[in-house]
This record gives sequence, structure tokens and C-alpha cells, in this order.
Amino acid sequence: MTNSEIYEYLLSICSSENVLCNEPMKNHTLTKLGGNADFFVTPETYEQTRDVFALTYEKQIPFMLLGNGSNMIVKDGGIRGIVVQFSKLNELSVKGNQLIAQGGANIKDASKLALRHDLTGLEFACGIPGSIGGAMVMNAGAYGGEVKDVIDHVKVVTNQGEQLTLMKDELELDYRSSIIGKKGYMVMEAVFNLAPGNHIQIKEKMEDLTFQRESKQPLEYPSAGSVFKRPPGYFAGKLIQDSGLQGKGVGGAEVSTKHAGFIINKTNATATDYISTIQMVKNTVKETFGVDLELEVKIVGEDPANK
Repeated sequence: MTNSEIYEYLLSICSSENVLCNEPMKNHTLTKLGGNADFFVTPETYEQTRDVFALTYEKQIPFMLLGNGSNMIVKDGGIRGIVVQFSKLNELSVKGNQLIAQGGANIKDASKLALRHDLTGLEFACGIPGSIGGAMVMNAGAYGGEVKDVIDHVKVVTNQGEQLTLMKDELELDYRSSIIGKKGYMVMEAVFNLAPGNHIQIKEKMEDLTFQRESKQPLEYPSAGSVFKRPPGYFAGKLIQDSGLQGKGVGGAEVSTKHAGFIINKTNATATDYISTIQMVKNTVKETFGVDLELEVKIVGEDPANK
């Protein structure tokens, strides 16, 4: 199919303001990096979402699902095909001790809603900058808490447009992984089981975690968050720090001097700069300590020469 034909198909599903052409991905990633996506689609209903993914399957159009861009690096050549973001599917609600969240909602906003209803269990998420969908894909966690501790079930759409409900024991939640990511499912809704708590205690815990995060992480610069997974028996940030890499980088990208586990976009970096800095860190840590660092962030898209 030509791009003109794809555009017409998308307009038959979504309104024109929800279908953008040649959209810069740097506008949608927390690194502020990335080339253009051929099409950037923000469906407003479950039905539109189903129909968009049915279209990509039937017409064999490449597609990618984007959360809020917090754990992703898009290459400078951009992304071919369709990028779908659920930013307009962001409703949150509480029913009894359960919190119901659409896939495009921010998980930190879910933690704030839980606080307002005096529900405990999501305090760990108060500083996580990801969407509910992204949190489910990665089994997001921080400060001793993880999604798997509180999730009840998730409603997803497959890349063929089929809708499924997956209970907790079907999600295969592990360290930064889930069946959702493995199968490429799209999260429409997640339901969390929380517990009644003391408002003041919940608030104090969230304030403490927020202070810890803000005091230790380089939030003043664009970044992809924690770049590497925790190696068995080690801490990635400590290995990087002890390798003397803080303040070093390629181009406008740099290993943070505040937290060595972060690579920041310090001065108008390109995605190529950022990825080259990642490779430099991996190579140096391997040479120094014999440890292979595994990426927590995802690198997607095309190299500039292949665009």
C-alpha cells in the first residue's frame, strides 16, 4: 500500500486530528530524540484501536505501540508505518478497593488517585513516568514495589484486533518483562487490587519516595530513565560509576554525574549520540569488570542511512 492509501484507511477509522503524518518522534519521547514516524495515531475509543490494529494486520503495515516514551530510544531515521499512542485513552476510576486504569493513563496519576481514595499499594509508582500500558509490559517497579504485587487482570488487544482478558497468573510477570511484551499485546485496561490505608501514611510515603527520586536522579535533563537492567549480583550504576564513565559520552549525550545509571540528552544530542554512548558504556564495563550490561530501554526505528 502507498502512504496515501494508508492515510485514507486511517481517516476512515479515526478523525483527522488523531492521524498525523511525518510526526517527529522527539515530540513524544522523554529523551527528546528520534526521527519522524510515517503515521502517528491516537485513537479515542477501544473500537478505533481494534480497527487500527486489524488494518495493520490485514494490510501487513508495520506498526509500533508507544506509551509515553519514557523507556524508549527512537533512532534518527524515524519509524516506518504506524505508531499508535493511547494518550487519549487515559481514564482512571476507583470501585471499592480496585483501581481501574485505561492503557494510556500515567501510572503516577493512578498512584495519586489511590491516595485520594485512601488506598495503599501503588505508592511505589508515584514517580514512575510511564503509562499504564508500558508499566504492564515492563512489570514496572521502584523502591521495593512492582506492578505484579497489585495487578488483578488486564484487558488487551492482539495485533490481529482480538480482545483478551488476562488474569494475573497468565501475565508471566517477571523482572522487567511480561507476556504482554513478549506477545506484542496492546493494553486497553488494567485493574489493580489495593487495600484501605491511612491517608497521612500513604502521603508521607509518596513524598519520601518522590524526594529520594528527585535528589538522586537527573530529572533536569531529558533521558530514557534507567538505561540498563540490574545484573545478577551487581548494580549497573555502581559498575558504570566505578568504570569512571560519569560525565563522559558521545556528542550531546552524557553519562549523568548525578546517577551513573542514567544517560542524559545534555546538549542537543542525536539518537545516534545516545546509542553510541550506551555502546561505550557497555564496552567499558565489560572490559573493566567482565560484566555484560543488558538494556532496560528499547531501541527502535531506522538508522538515518536506511530511511
